[in-house]
Amino acid sequence: MSNPESNVDFKYVSYLWDEAEAEKLKGDEVGLLIYRSNLLGADLRLTNYGGGNTSCKAITKDPLTGQEVEVMWIKGSGGDIGTLKKSGLAALYVDRLRSLKNVYRGLDYEDEMVELFNHCIYDLNSKAPSIDTPLHGFLPFKHIDHLHPDAAIAIAAAKDGKKITQELFGGTIGWVEWQKPGFDLGLQLRHCLDENPGIRGIMLGSHGLFTWGDTAYESYINTLEVIERCAEYLEENYGKKGSVFGGQKIESLPEADRKKQAAAIAPILRGFCSSQKHMIGHFTDDTRVLEFINSNNLDRLAPLGTSCPDHFLRTKISPLVLELAPGEDLSDIQSIKERLAPAFEAYRKMYTDYYETCKHPNSPAIRDTNPVIILYPGVGLFSFSKDKQTTRVAAEFYINAINVMKGAEAISEYTSLPRQEAFNIEYWLLEEAKLQRMPKPKALSGKIALITGSAGGIGKAIAKKFVEEGAVVVLNDMNAERLESAGEEFKKLYGKDAYATAILDVTKQDQIEDALSAAALAFGGVDIVVNNAGLSISKSILDHTEKDWDLLYDVLVKGQFFVTQAAVAILKKQAIGGDVLNIVSKNALVSGPNNAGYGSAKAAQLHLSRLNAAELGADGIRVNVVNPDAVISDSNIWAGGWAEGRAKAYGVTVEELPAYYAKRTLLNQIILPEDIANACFVFVGGLLSKSTGNALNVDGGVAMAFVR
Repeated sequence: MSNPESNVDFKYVSYLWDEAEAEKLKGDEVGLLIYRSNLLGADLRLTNYGGGNTSCKAITKDPLTGQEVEVMWIKGSGGDIGTLKKSGLAALYVDRLRSLKNVYRGLDYEDEMVELFNHCIYDLNSKAPSIDTPLHGFLPFKHIDHLHPDAAIAIAAAKDGKKITQELFGGTIGWVEWQKPGFDLGLQLRHCLDENPGIRGIMLGSHGLFTWGDTAYESYINTLEVIERCAEYLEENYGKKGSVFGGQKIESLPEADRKKQAAAIAPILRGFCSSQKHMIGHFTDDTRVLEFINSNNLDRLAPLGTSCPDHFLRTKISPLVLELAPGEDLSDIQSIKERLAPAFEAYRKMYTDYYETCKHPNSPAIRDTNPVIILYPGVGLFSFSKDKQTTRVAAEFYINAINVMKGAEAISEYTSLPRQEAFNIEYWLLEEAKLQRMPKPKALSGKIALITGSAGGIGKAIAKKFVEEGAVVVLNDMNAERLESAGEEFKKLYGKDAYATAILDVTKQDQIEDALSAAALAFGGVDIVVNNAGLSISKSILDHTEKDWDLLYDVLVKGQFFVTQAAVAILKKQAIGGDVLNIVSKNALVSGPNNAGYGSAKAAQLHLSRLNAAELGADGIRVNVVNPDAVISDSNIWAGGWAEGRAKAYGVTVEELPAYYAKRTLLNQIILPEDIANACFVFVGGLLSKSTGNALNVDGGVAMAFVR
């Protein structure tokens, strides 16, 4: 077998082993396991997110007896090998794990074995052992990789995959027919090895690949070599049948038009998919997706569904294919909805029939019957799930499934799992228990928020609050540098799936449309719009210019109106309600000197909010107002001449302003951006879902600003 000093050359997988790094871990088998796992997980051609499992067996001292014992370290339940750390491993006594076969009662009692794994725990700080534990435990090798590479699954899911595997590897890769992961499958892997001594790995029908070695490096290189040969074989066969997926049936729209069409239809699709609870969307027009959805064989292959359990657990049993032309005119929203409604009803009925036909007496209740994957030929793939990461990963898994179908069709004929087997995985009681252990959704889970001027000050505080409560947000600002900085901050704090960004000057109609299209492409639409962008000018009546006046009204009044107008168009497409929050000011209610332009514009914002609330209530769209006062921290307003103007009006210095504002309030409090963010959350967090047309003052208590 190859060694680290050899000249390793791979075309279809990435060789990432660094001998200098590995040398630092010499003698630390667990450290080498983690190193190897991270390398494997870094190449998505080898395994998919959260998929696969890796292990090692090492001799260590029993803490109770001091005797040397063999312990298996294996990726615990959940997690991802690409980011695996020691805290994500389970550690079990090998002899105890193997002795469980003495109490194993057969396939009907598979699930009870999982609890018995806990009696084999070596490290009390272990992650919970996964269902794959016995698959590794019954094999004698020191290091084992169980991965789900597309190239291998394509062979495993082919109609004559067993024969192809035998011929391709000359008998050095064994074959075990499809079976749900569990204790018995572990015994079958060992039986396969006993029947075929000297093999270098085992292919699991429709499932994945097992490979191994006596060292971390041997296992790593063996895994790469087997997957490389699978990929090479597929490449040799592409085109031999004349064309991929039966050839191209339709042309894709040009890229810009695909994005425009996707942004236009995504809110409609999201509305249908959110019939039970709000879903977050994802769109991709990856070339692999387009090749599949534009093909002659789409109608045959799509209903078959996926083969690998990792795939359909996240994508549902099969996708919904839209019967719309790529360049369909989507301007008549009601007509499009009427055309799509029967397709969604048919999908929900299909899924319900699948559940009713396959369920067991103790099966969990039926889950959401809406599709996760929606295919729009000529345009791309949409996915919808509970949060952005889950829906993005679902799309990635369906691309894995496309790769598998492409490979299997090239060498033979693609086969999917029988519906009953798929159901047994999807509604497995152990999977249900895993779902039940997940944290409960936060108040804004499944919600999409666009907050204007959210790269700093009040807007950024609102965006942070909403993300912390489960929402995804579209950060925007007219200042590109400020927006980039805010994006980096959110990525570091919350991860890449929590936000999207868009340049937005609320006085420019095209940028408003572009920002909302960005929301539709990134997340499927919008639920909460916060009109926060603003500026202030404090001048006497005589000093005010027409330019001052127009700027105040363009940004504050027209900006609020046109952002709301564009957002309402999307909210009505979705038809699942929504919130418009307008950040106005105590100045909308209080008369003061040197404030004619700003104060009157704020008053217009306030009454416009009431007018919009009256009009939009029938659509379940709530419109409410938060009135801040003197929020100085990180505010663009105070960076200009407003502070000087207000200080002059009140006869104090700029430095004295914060204390001045606090002292004039009933509560003697300085108002912070976080206070405004909390007030916004009060309106959209669910407890005030029957309130609209209201104004909430967050000003420390200014009696002159009391609404009544």
